[in-house]
Amino acid sequence: MVLSLFLSRILGLVRESVMSGMFGASGYTDAYVLSFSVPDLLFFLIAGGALSSAFIPVFSEYWHTDRKEDAWKVFSSVVTIMALVITGFVIAAEIFAPQLSDMIAAGKLKTGQEDLLPYITHMSRILLPAQLAFFIGGILFGTLYVRQIFAAPGLGPNIYNLGIIGGAVIISHFVSPGIIGMAWGALIGAVLGNLVIPLLAMRKLGSSYRFSLDTRHDGVRKVFKLMLPVILGLSLPGVFAILMRFFGAYYEEGVNTWLNYANQLMQAPLGIFGQSLAIAVFPALSQFFAQGQMDLFRHQLAASLRTTIYLSVPSAALLYVMAVPVVSSFFEHGKFHSGDTAQVAMLLGWFAIGIPAWCMHPVLMRGFFAAQKTVTPIILGTLTTGVFIGLVFVLKATALGYAALPLASSLAAIVLAIGMLIAVKPIAGGLDYEGIAVTFAKACLAALVAGAVAFGLLQAAAAIFGPVGKGWTLAFTAFFGLIAAWAFYYATKLLKMPEAAVLDRAMKKLDRKGR
Repeated sequence: MVLSLFLSRILGLVRESVMSGMFGASGYTDAYVLSFSVPDLLFFLIAGGALSSAFIPVFSEYWHTDRKEDAWKVFSSVVTIMALVITGFVIAAEIFAPQLSDMIAAGKLKTGQEDLLPYITHMSRILLPAQLAFFIGGILFGTLYVRQIFAAPGLGPNIYNLGIIGGAVIISHFVSPGIIGMAWGALIGAVLGNLVIPLLAMRKLGSSYRFSLDTRHDGVRKVFKLMLPVILGLSLPGVFAILMRFFGAYYEEGVNTWLNYANQLMQAPLGIFGQSLAIAVFPALSQFFAQGQMDLFRHQLAASLRTTIYLSVPSAALLYVMAVPVVSSFFEHGKFHSGDTAQVAMLLGWFAIGIPAWCMHPVLMRGFFAAQKTVTPIILGTLTTGVFIGLVFVLKATALGYAALPLASSLAAIVLAIGMLIAVKPIAGGLDYEGIAVTFAKACLAALVAGAVAFGLLQAAAAIFGPVGKGWTLAFTAFFGLIAAWAFYYATKLLKMPEAAVLDRAMKKLDRKGR
């Protein structure tokens, strides 16, 4: 999962790089970013919640207690019922797309950029059907995760990114403005990656589906009971991105695009470390809870959190220190200029503060969901959303301007992570707070060493070589980042962090396989 999601994040950055080079940071790119708000909201509140909080634990409970026939009955009913529900929502959103676009991009009206609204509406209508593919694919992926199959689900986001890249490179030449081609590419990639691929995998493995509207089965009722709080609560991190787009629309042309690029770079460690570990550990947590092995549940959750902290803290430090060369390496070409780089790098620095907290969030959420406890994290998430909105209004009144948006997001993420750490303890029957705190403190100390190494190397290179071209910037960034990562690793070995020993064993295993 780490490797597949690492590739996905790399392709995601390639996708954004293609977009920056071809279209720069303009009103059209703002419109493209904003066009995802309505489809994303639909996914986060209904489709994503159904998968994350309800289906996998229930399916896993039946599967791991030798009731596979019941597992497939639940699968059939949930897919049928929710597919019909999502289709209804998609049709309604298609009809009311102009009104929804006016609402989510109200800032464009206030700033005299109302000419962008028809493009936002058009691209939203293109993107909305993809949510049906995401939902059904999410349920299909869930059955594969429970059966410990991770390769096929790992392909989904990669195919999706390739679809968007193809839309920019190929389809954009046949539509006007060209940015609309990326929306068509997203739709094609979503269908292929999230529907076709898992269907082929499930057909090969053997699965059972029959059209069913049965809501009397205990498992089906449990899924919808667990899912209801998610539908009602604005609690997922994706909602923060939607809100940032909304607030960003009140600033000048290009701000939504800058925020999007900075957020994509911040999402890289979140996807590679936080989400991949959460996805990989979720079936195990669900199995331990279903079988009543709470000692293994507690150990696995704490170990996953420590590993997440170990990997995410240095990522945050290096992105903060190396923000300018990182942004320049990925995005500064074509119609994307040095002024855009400076803005994105500044925003990335504020985003980086919250990376460890955001990476812990999906792991903690899986702890709640595996125990079939959805109400508490939803309440915490909803409260934190309120904290985020309050911070935005307080901070944007300062000299920070639109930099208040990523800073508010980071601070809210920290509040959410702390709240979830406290709330999960009684559910897990205890949690190794001391071990988690020690890991965080030592990781921060080692990250300071890594950050200092990266900063020193960048300053030395600037003094010796002066301004260099894009190729050399990319080479220096990658090389210096690698040296800084090794500095972090050796610092953690000196600090005798157990996570470093785990990494040692993993590398030795890879070395033996390579031989």
